[in-house]
Amino acid sequence: MARRKQRDDEAAFLAAYAPGKFPRPSVTVDLVVLTILDGVLSILLVARGEHPFKGRWALPGGFVRVGEGPKDQGEDLYDAALRELREETGLPAGAALLEQLGAFGRPNRDPRTRVISVAYHALVRPTLVPHVSGGGDAAGARWFPVVERPPLAFDHDEIVERALARVRGDLEGTSVAFALVPETFTIAELRTVHEVILGTTLDPGNFRRRFLRMLDDGVLEPARGKRATASKPAQVYRFVDRR
Repeated sequence: MARRKQRDDEAAFLAAYAPGKFPRPSVTVDLVVLTILDGVLSILLVARGEHPFKGRWALPGGFVRVGEGPKDQGEDLYDAALRELREETGLPAGAALLEQLGAFGRPNRDPRTRVISVAYHALVRPTLVPHVSGGGDAAGARWFPVVERPPLAFDHDEIVERALARVRGDLEGTSVAFALVPETFTIAELRTVHEVILGTTLDPGNFRRRFLRMLDDGVLEPARGKRATASKPAQVYRFVDRR
């Protein structure tokens, strides 16, 4: 009886609830998409086709679609991120594994209204770069070297720096570089990817010891075949996909 009364009370509360009673900020998703082009860590940016900041470069992203009531509350955050990635870049489904970076909600970060953004980051194989094309409300999409990117709209530079710190911090002992190397790779090829992401030269001996720890931890495993090099054929490896 008590549980039924509680359910009835809650149903009555929800039926009478007025969403407009409290201010409702808008929610967006922003995407930090990274790859390696010509040995340089690069970021995907879109030119804004609408005000505010019309013509300025920005991260791909947009508003989360929200429904009109409790029975239709709109789309999931991750679904919104996937949709924006497809609409604004043309990247095919499965091209990038998006990982949530964090929320950005400083007042006045968007001149239109109070907007809270949930940011995602992803690494994309260089072979997918030809698939990129601007769409939606983006006037164009283009890859920029991270260190040479133009000043970005909104607080997107802050979001980019947070993403870079996350990716660099996750390099040790994880498969974060999975999307930036071929399906099979040598120790030297993986070291090059780490050097590009970190922006520094790594000692080959020290990196080899890190590499062996990743093997011991089950992050990597030997693959069949060898890669021809200038000196002698090199063993190839692959990441263990645990998704």
